[in-house]
Amino acid sequence: MTLTPELLAKPLAALTTANRAFTAQYPGDSGDRQPVHTVYGGAQLFKAETAQKMGEIALRSMQEYYPTAAALGAALDLRADLAETIFTRVKEKLKREPVEDFRIDFEDGYGNRPDAEEDGHAISAADEVARGLASGTLPPYLGIRIKTFSEELRGRSIRTLDHFITRLAEKTGKKLPPHFFITLPKVVNPEQVQTLATLLDILEDKLGLPKRALKIELMVETTQSILRSNGELALPLLVAAAGGRCTGAHFGTYDYTAGYDITAAYQGMTHPACDFAKHMMKIALAGTGVNLSDGATNVMPVARHRAAAGQALTVDQVRENNETVHAASKLHYDQARNSLLNAFYQGWDLHPAQLITRYAAVYAFFLEGLVPASVRLKNFIEKAAQATLVGDVFDDAATGQGLLNYFLRGMNCGALTFDEARVTGLTLDEFRTRSFVKILAGRRG
Repeated sequence: MTLTPELLAKPLAALTTANRAFTAQYPGDSGDRQPVHTVYGGAQLFKAETAQKMGEIALRSMQEYYPTAAALGAALDLRADLAETIFTRVKEKLKREPVEDFRIDFEDGYGNRPDAEEDGHAISAADEVARGLASGTLPPYLGIRIKTFSEELRGRSIRTLDHFITRLAEKTGKKLPPHFFITLPKVVNPEQVQTLATLLDILEDKLGLPKRALKIELMVETTQSILRSNGELALPLLVAAAGGRCTGAHFGTYDYTAGYDITAAYQGMTHPACDFAKHMMKIALAGTGVNLSDGATNVMPVARHRAAAGQALTVDQVRENNETVHAASKLHYDQARNSLLNAFYQGWDLHPAQLITRYAAVYAFFLEGLVPASVRLKNFIEKAAQATLVGDVFDDAATGQGLLNYFLRGMNCGALTFDEARVTGLTLDEFRTRSFVKILAGRRG
C-alpha cells in the first residue's frame, strides 16, 4: 500500500480535530422534551394557578363553541376518522396539563411602567413562582422575558432580572423550577447575550444557585439577529456568546416584520420574509441542540358580543360570535400546522382559547402521520439491526433518530399513546432511551 501510517498521520490528525470540533458544535437533539408552545402573559397578572385557570377558561370556550367532536371537526376541517380522538384528547389535555410552557412577560406583554411598579411586579411574580413550586401548580416549563439590553432599557432589564432571581432564591431556599429560562428579546449583537450570561454567572455565584442553572432563550426578531452587517450569519455567534446556556431561539413575527418595513396589514407568520428568517434559523441551528419556536397568531378567538346583565344575546349575535371565534380559531390552527410542516414544533400562544387549537393542530399532525411513520420506523429498525450485525456503524442513524423523535414528540404532548406507538415494535424501555443508536446497541445485546 502507498498510504502508509506515517503518511496518513498528519492529514488524519487534522481530520480528527475537525471532526471533533464539528461534533462539539453539532451534538444533535438533546433528547429532552420540547414543549409544543410557550404561553406569554403579562407579569402583573401572573399567579401560581395561572396555568390551571387558563385550562378552565379553555374548557369553557370549548364547551361553548365546540361542544362535540363534530363541531370541532367542522370548524377546523379535521379528518372525519380522527375528529373524535382529537376532541377527546384535547379535553383531557386541558384538564391534565393545559400549559406546557409559560413565560412571565416584562416586555411587550407588560409595557413600560414606573420603576417602583415594575420592581414590585418582579418581586410579586417571584413570590407566585415560589408558591406554585411549593404547591405543584406550575407548568412543566417556565421562565421570564426581560426587556432588551439596548442602551435605553438595559438598566431596567437588569434590575428586573436581579429582583426576580434574588427574591425567588430567597423564597425557595435556592431552588429553581425544573426547566427555567430567561428570554432575551430584540437581540442585535453577541455582546448583549454575553452580558446576560455574565450576569447569570454572578447571580448563581452570589445566590448559591447551581452553575448554569439559569438557561437563556434568544428572541429572533431583528434582521441583525439573522445576518451581521458584514453578511456573516449571526445566530451561531449569538448562541456561542451565551456560553453554553442557550437552549432555545424564538421567532418574533411582528417585531421582525415591522423592522423589515412591512406594513401592519401584511405582517403575519406566513409572510415570505418570515419564511426566509425561519429557514435561516433552521440552517444555522439544526443539530446544535437549540430548540426553535415559531411566533404567535395575533388574531384572538374572542366573541364580538357580550350579553348585558340580565339579558340574552340575539340569534344574530350568537351567530356572529360563532363566526368570529371559528374564523380566528381556524387561522390559528392553520398557522400552527404550517409551523409543524416546516419543522417548528413549538409556537407562541397568547389566549386561553388558543390552547384548544394548538393541541388540535399538534394532535392532528401526529395522528395523521401515525400509520406511515409506524411502518417506516418498524422497517427501519429491522433493517438497521440486520446491518449492524456485520459492522459497527449504521450510516442512516440520523434518519432513524428522526423517525424515533416523531413518536417521542407525539407521546410527550399527549397526541399519541404508547399503545399506538408500540406497533413500531419498540418497547417502552426502548422509547425511554430516546436514542436510536442505544436501541440498536441494546438489540445487538
